[in-house]
Amino acid sequence: MQHRYHINVFWSQRDECWVADVPDLKSCAAFGESPEEAIAEASLAIDGWLDSARAGGLPIPDPRYRPAIYAAA
Repeated sequence: MQHRYHINVFWSQRDECWVADVPDLKSCAAFGESPEEAIAEASLAIDGWLDSARAGGLPIPDPRYRPAIYAAA
């Protein structure tokens, strides 16, 4: 399923893996051994999150998160 939710990807030193967090969906995150794997797992997590919300009659938030982009001079 295609979605439009933003995914933040970062390296977690503590967990020693890549983490993919979905800020618009509370507690929706995944991890992987590469950024690509973490993103693929996050896409599955998003689908599961949305399916669970629909099944439970819970509201589904619109994609809203937009990251701030900083440039170093």
